[in-house]
Amino acid sequence: MRSVDYGKDVLAGPRRTKVPEVPAEPGLVVEDPASGFCGAVVRVEKDTVVLEDRHGNQRVFPMRPAAFLHEGKPATLVPVRAAAPRGPGRSASGSVRVEGLRARTARASRIWVEGLHDAELVERIWGHDLRVEGVVVEPLGGVDELPGLLAEFGPGPGRRVGVLVDHLVPGSKESRLVEAIDDPHVLVTGHPFVDVWEAVKPRVLGIDAWPRVPRGVDWKSGVCAQLGWGEPADGWRRVLAAVSGFRDVEPPLLGAVERLIDFVTADSPER
Repeated sequence: MRSVDYGKDVLAGPRRTKVPEVPAEPGLVVEDPASGFCGAVVRVEKDTVVLEDRHGNQRVFPMRPAAFLHEGKPATLVPVRAAAPRGPGRSASGSVRVEGLRARTARASRIWVEGLHDAELVERIWGHDLRVEGVVVEPLGGVDELPGLLAEFGPGPGRRVGVLVDHLVPGSKESRLVEAIDDPHVLVTGHPFVDVWEAVKPRVLGIDAWPRVPRGVDWKSGVCAQLGWGEPADGWRRVLAAVSGFRDVEPPLLGAVERLIDFVTADSPER
């Protein structure tokens, strides 16, 4: 009698069902059976895939064999083969990518940001654009010394300064400092968030909202403590890694940086 489970040879062991490979195309809906998380493919990064559920929450999963359920059946996600480009590519900021770019000589004009994290986030999204334009971004370590730094730099025609300020809201210390600056070769823009971390959309980090930190507590330390992210350095690595383009940050930051780039390149004879 033929065995249903073992075929003709009952000593050969059970048959192994081949798990199908499914291209991890954006929008493909799969489920992680271990956690029950069900979502659509957002992007593939090396050996991991980012899924987004219907509430906008995103999570990262390793792309192991037979790790997911597709239409209720086990499946192995595989990266989608890159197709031949049909048109100009786009940079992380959404601008047309210049292929084979060699960074141009830096302009005399500068963009200043408050700290290293601001500079790294700007580079993550606008790095390609800044190299096309030859614009250097420099962290200040705070804006308290801004008037003195501007006096030392000496802004002028073809030597403009654009400044990105955190927490630029009416009545804040930052707004009062900015109001005292009156120079046509200096533009200060900003965003309303306490720290540039907060300009990253919570959903890309898999959280519903940024925690509220009590007054008097260091904001980054308070956020990391509430979210279980360890030290601020660990938290920042998590935040920066979650950002892949302009859609991952809030509009006020996008508008502020775009204005600065336009400003510091507008009066250059090279433009």
